[in-house]
Amino acid sequence: MLNKIILMGRLTRDPELRRTGSGTAVTSFSLAVDRDFKSQGGDKETDFIDIVAWRSTAEFVSKYFTKGRMAVVEGRLQIRDWTDKDGGKRRSAEVVADNVYFGDSRRDGGSDYASAPAYGTPASDRGYAAPMGGQSDFAEIGEEDGELPF
Repeated sequence: MLNKIILMGRLTRDPELRRTGSGTAVTSFSLAVDRDFKSQGGDKETDFIDIVAWRSTAEFVSKYFTKGRMAVVEGRLQIRDWTDKDGGKRRSAEVVADNVYFGDSRRDGGSDYASAPAYGTPASDRGYAAPMGGQSDFAEIGEEDGELPF
């Protein structure tokens, strides 16, 4: 089974970094995500999607993202059932973020993100080492190398 979501949108508010009783970092925010189509009235519609991030991803988001910033969120959909203060049964949907990426390349009047990490979750948490800073283990194939093997 597969539960994978990728969203791109703008933060509607600054992320809220909190800690659980055991000290685990958690942050929540929401993204305004435009739909690909227009309504019958010709207006573009927007969905507001709640996101929650844990541990190092939570710390990353709270440090580098603010209201209005474009973000790409990769994660999974989670449905929670709960009871409100009046005893009514409620259900809410949220995306649990595995990785959060910058959706734009500039911030606040032109400074860039060069000092920020490339990914929201450290390589050790993902189980593989992603190349950082644009470095790659791949070599360019020149014309003198002959035909490609595929």
